[in-house]
Amino acid sequence: MENNNNQQGQINIELDEKTAEGIYSNLAIINHSNSEFVVDFIAIMPGVPKAKVKSRIVLTPQHAKRLLKAMAENIQRFEAAHGKIEEGEQPQVPLNFGPTGQA
Repeated sequence: MENNNNQQGQINIELDEKTAEGIYSNLAIINHSNSEFVVDFIAIMPGVPKAKVKSRIVLTPQHAKRLLKAMAENIQRFEAAHGKIEEGEQPQVPLNFGPTGQA
C-alpha cells in the first residue's frame, strides 16, 4: 500500500492484527553497549519462579533518548488527566547482564 502523494518526510506505518493485540509486560530489563540499547519486556506471574522475555527491542542511543523523552511527555499528560501514577513494589530480579536498569 504505497501512497505516491506522500509529502516529503512522511511514511506509511502498517499495524497487522497480531501486533495490534500487543504483548503484556510488567517488567522491562534494559541493557546497553556503546552502540545500542536493548530493552527486554518480561511478564512475571505471581508464584511462578520462572519468567520469559516476551519481546526484545533494540534501539540506537539516539532513538532510546527520543523514546525516554516521549515516554516522559506522555506520562506527564496521563497524570495531568488521571492523577499521579503510584509506583508500588518493584520485583527483585537477581540478574547480572552488565549495565542494566529496570522499569
